[in-house]
Amino acid sequence: MLDPRGPRFAAWVTTVVLVVVLVLAFVAPVAAGIVVAVQTVVFAIGAIAGPGSAPYGLLYKAFVAPRLGRPGELEPVAPVRFAQAVGLVFAAVATIGFLSGVVALGVVAAAFALVAAFLNAAFGLCLGCEVYLLYRRVTRRPLAARTNPSQP
Repeated sequence: MLDPRGPRFAAWVTTVVLVVVLVLAFVAPVAAGIVVAVQTVVFAIGAIAGPGSAPYGLLYKAFVAPRLGRPGELEPVAPVRFAQAVGLVFAAVATIGFLSGVVALGVVAAAFALVAAFLNAAFGLCLGCEVYLLYRRVTRRPLAARTNPSQP
């Protein structure tokens, strides 16, 4: 279980990074490829080790969480890890596009990742999480809901 504010913080940072990538795409596509490659690594860490171990999760734990107090509820980690894996795929495609000279591919993949990150950051709508939960419902394998950490 994890504090749902952490992934939203990470989504804000990701949004900023992907906006930078899209701006760079029009002036320096190779630089955009390098920046999105770094974001790809961030997604990979989040997908493999979990969002709390990813760089943005560590920043949240160290600098943001202590100023906020305890979260009102916790959410399962699995949907967030799946969302990180989806972000990894889009960021990897964007990296390949920019670094291979197929800038349009890089722009489209980065734009899709940006839309997903922004929706999570601004509205708490995690598209990857929703796809994961839909998969679990369709396969009849329910996932534990959010919990209140103050309740036993």
